This record gives sequence, structure tokens and C-alpha cells, in this order.
Amino acid sequence: MPARRIDIADGRAALSALASGDAPRPVTATAVRYLLQLLDEKAPGNSVEVRVPPFGAVQVVQGPRHTRGTPPNVVEMDAATWVAVATGAEQWADAVAAGRILASGTRADLSDLLPLRP
Repeated sequence: MPARRIDIADGRAALSALASGDAPRPVTATAVRYLLQLLDEKAPGNSVEVRVPPFGAVQVVQGPRHTRGTPPNVVEMDAATWVAVATGAEQWADAVAAGRILASGTRADLSDLLPLRP
């Protein structure tokens, strides 16, 4: 069963609420999932798994399909870091250098895909 799609208006409202201050957990979850959805739309595929625990994960980028076990290309970060790099508030390289993004694999550099334009 495919994941529920987040409406554009709901996603933008969640991002706006996050930008204005301390948002409740469900709003943060919606914002994170909306940005993951945008990434999936921009770079569909199955070669890189982007994880933002506990809110969501998505497989993106064209290339070899991964079906079992830990994928060879994994990107993981917390929600605040994901929102920052996905919206352009922080540069990918800066977040990686600071240790806020864990990226492994030859396809795990998402800097060419970010920021997203919600």
C-alpha cells in the first residue's frame, strides 16, 4: 500500500509553523514527511535510503534497486537537520562536516538535489 500523500497546503502550513517557532510533534512529522515526499518526486528511484527517524524514510535516486537488509547508500539525520538542509537554511556540506548527517555509500551525497523548493 503506498504511503499517504501529503497535500501541498498541509505541507506548506507545517513548514510555516516550524519556521515560526516551536511546533508540536505532529506538525514536525508532517513537515518532515512532506519534504521527503518532495525529494521522492524530484529524484525517484531506489538506490539511496534517506532516513529521518522517527518520522519517515524514503528510497530515492535512480540506480541499482535495493530490496533486502541495509541498503548500500544510506543517509540519516534528525528532523531539524533534514528540514534545514531540505529548505536551504543550512548547506549539506556544513551539516555533514558537523556530524549531523550520517551518509554512507557512493550515491549518498544529496547536495545536488537540495534545497527542495516547496
